[in-house]
Amino acid sequence: MYEEYFKEVGLTVVELPVELENNLPVYRGLIKELSFITAEAISKKAMYAKLSEQYQVYRKEILAQQQAVDEEKSALSLEEMLRYYDGEIFADFSVSDLEDEHE
Repeated sequence: MYEEYFKEVGLTVVELPVELENNLPVYRGLIKELSFITAEAISKKAMYAKLSEQYQVYRKEILAQQQAVDEEKSALSLEEMLRYYDGEIFADFSVSDLEDEHE
């Protein structure tokens, strides 16, 4: 059941052999594509829940980093560009061409 959730996002969970510690089963697993995300628990369900939590934290961090990079790379608006380059004329540059593209 939990395996389906990971398959939906294109990830594969590798389940390691069950081991006994203090006469209790220990389930261990990792996400194959992101091998640094690992989990262990006393049930398979709990192991998948931990993997899911770790993956969600990872996704939030990655999305935050991507948004920060996107904000840094954002292009200047037409007004900002004209204010920055006030008085300069570029070869083959026409404000009317830019305005036509935005309409």
